[in-house]
Amino acid sequence: MSLSVLTIVKNRSAHLAQLIEGLRRSAVPPAELVIVDMASHPPVSAVEAPFPIRIVRLDGPGLPLAAARNAAARAASGDTLLFLDVDCIPMRDLTGAIARCLNDHDALICAEIRYLAPDHARGEWDEADLLQRAKGHPVREFPAQGLRQENNAGLFWSLAFGLHRQRFWDLAGFDEAFTGYGAEDTDFGFRARQAGVPLLFMGGAGAFHQYHDVFDPPLQHLEDIVRNAGLFRARWNMWPMEGWLDAFETGGWIARCGGGIDVRRLPSEIEIKQARMSAFAST
Repeated sequence: MSLSVLTIVKNRSAHLAQLIEGLRRSAVPPAELVIVDMASHPPVSAVEAPFPIRIVRLDGPGLPLAAARNAAARAASGDTLLFLDVDCIPMRDLTGAIARCLNDHDALICAEIRYLAPDHARGEWDEADLLQRAKGHPVREFPAQGLRQENNAGLFWSLAFGLHRQRFWDLAGFDEAFTGYGAEDTDFGFRARQAGVPLLFMGGAGAFHQYHDVFDPPLQHLEDIVRNAGLFRARWNMWPMEGWLDAFETGGWIARCGGGIDVRRLPSEIEIKQARMSAFAST
């Protein structure tokens, strides 16, 4: 079976370059890399690589994450798909490991992510050195090697995951009713569980997450998160992203009333800036 690697990007050309460099070093090269460019300025341009690179342009405002991932899957030619966040540098053995696992399992497979500090992988880098420096995730536990079944569908993450292309479309892809940022990946994980598709965590070969600042809470996405949280609750009878919603409520930006959310006020530019923090420090 052939493996297509898929990524979506908006204005993160330096991160994309390191993702491609990681794929260049792969022990088993992918059949192709599909890049969906969400209206970057300047647009993503083609580069030389030992595998085909296909660029799909998706114009429009904001971060249409669900639509972009679906566009990448539609453009892919491989039998199996590896979705990689543009901030991720795949380890040398990731493509081979995910391909072998998908050959043996019809499942949703999440690869382990290790987080880099601000000065890591900004130029030349060595994988062994990054392995010693990077931090693991504080909540998601991966086996040292191999696979572990995870029964909590809420722990599915879209940073680095693989599945069969046909299974992706059997699940109808990401639901584009979730517009902008938030909950589209959790909804996908819940629908996979509902369809009987197991969620497996793969240890060993994974990816490095390149540093960037994050916002805690992500006030710049408040309207998207509120809208998508309401859609998710109507479908699954529970709130997603509860930590963020609690922070929005504590800060006086929203109020939850029964099954709905009232936006009391939008955050100011100063409040958004104050929410900025180091992603490395937060893991």
